[in-house]
Amino acid sequence: MMTLKEIAAIEREYLTPQEVASVLGCNSYAITVQVREDKANGINSFPFPTAMIGNRVKIMKKPFLAAMGYREDERDAV
Repeated sequence: MMTLKEIAAIEREYLTPQEVASVLGCNSYAITVQVREDKANGINSFPFPTAMIGNRVKIMKKPFLAAMGYREDERDAV
């Protein structure tokens, strides 16, 4: 289970469903399925941008953290 602070420390600019699943309270496969359905229907069910690259889901880190209410200046982030 990753915290928002641990996610913020990831050096990549994108996240995987596995990395965000515990914060969202679901399993990573559910995220992948939802993103796939969203892309097929031209919508986005999440409060942050998602991308499908082949069969892989990528989530931009900064918009994800912002949507989750994370602020870098907080010591004990949510």
